[in-house]
Amino acid sequence: MRKVLVVGAGPAGMMAAAAAAENGGNVTLLEKMPRVGRKMMITGKGRCNVTSADDVPEIIKNVVGNGRFLNSCIRAFDNSDVINFFEKLGVPLKTERGNRVFPQSDHAVDVVDAMLHHLRDCGAEVRTNTAVRKLILEDGSVHGVCLSDGSCLAADAVILATGGASYPATGSTGDGYALARAAGHTVTPIFPALVPLVTREAWVKDVQGLSLRNVRASLCHNGKKEQHFFGEMLFTHFGVTGPIILQLSRRASELLTEGVQELSLHLNLKPALTHEKLRDRLDRDFAKYEQKHLHNGMMDLLPKCLIDIVLSAAQLSPDSIVGHISSKQRECLVRTLQALPLTIVGTRPLSEAIVTAGGVATREIDPRTMASKLVHGLYFAGELVDVDAYTGGYNLQAAFSMGHAAGTHSVLMEGG
Repeated sequence: MRKVLVVGAGPAGMMAAAAAAENGGNVTLLEKMPRVGRKMMITGKGRCNVTSADDVPEIIKNVVGNGRFLNSCIRAFDNSDVINFFEKLGVPLKTERGNRVFPQSDHAVDVVDAMLHHLRDCGAEVRTNTAVRKLILEDGSVHGVCLSDGSCLAADAVILATGGASYPATGSTGDGYALARAAGHTVTPIFPALVPLVTREAWVKDVQGLSLRNVRASLCHNGKKEQHFFGEMLFTHFGVTGPIILQLSRRASELLTEGVQELSLHLNLKPALTHEKLRDRLDRDFAKYEQKHLHNGMMDLLPKCLIDIVLSAAQLSPDSIVGHISSKQRECLVRTLQALPLTIVGTRPLSEAIVTAGGVATREIDPRTMASKLVHGLYFAGELVDVDAYTGGYNLQAAFSMGHAAGTHSVLMEGG
């Protein structure tokens, strides 16, 4: 019976341990935290968005960081397999808006506990409060690990699934990067993905807590539109966040990491209307409120707290009389409503990111087995690898697929 050590009890590590045990491996799962699955507990706002109901090509498309690398392992263990896996463990699932799949209970702990019980049922040993200090490497192979208490464990295969460097309080403190480097692997620069953005403009503090739905946010650099997303966003005391901002943040973070000093963000507050239709709507409102101050003439168009901000951006005084606003000024106001400018000067820290981008270079990993191409018996899975995705269950699907491949092939030793 092959001895397999799995380092890290997040989604990838737990799935790897389960797959290895199911295939007859003698499995020990090592977790440095007191509890397994700590980061899974907070995914999906504590509800655990386990996967997406999209078809496989769409899932891979949403894995924006090296999605093609996952083609083999996702097709070998896809979203229908993930759904079947959890429902067989007694965790009924449901599909919500955006094809997001959650447990019917809306409790992430049910997902984590089901995986833990399954591991024990399969005969895997789960050791918490157990930190790995180094890999035992000899003659191009891994032979086990040494723990922080000085003891060592022998193994035929080691799976590194230690996570990234985001939400360090859950145990994701980047330990795996040092272990990978010690084994000769390249670790590409890491940076925050799915992270709130920091703006230069101070007015965001005045509207913090304001949530906007059905808006379009466009990220621009040097006059070129990099990306745009439609949906919901939220203003904070430091800048902006919310679903569409998090989607944009990966590219913004990447550009800022490359040395770009600032980026522009344009908010289309009325994306359902063409410029002409919005101008018609504005003219109708202004005809209705022509004797009022401009601030009051905008009440039907915008949340009250946003009106003066938009007017200032359009270089209009809120105390102006609506009927005195010229056609040229109205055109400027329409343009501002459809491209309210913000300046992105940074992101929140990596510790606050939902996902870490960057990691162990995919070119040094067999995409079918997740085996190291450099060290016999060494495997990788999860956020530690240079793979990351948008929100919507894609990151957990990637973790489960990589973990399943690593766990299965660590026992079969195919390509490892």
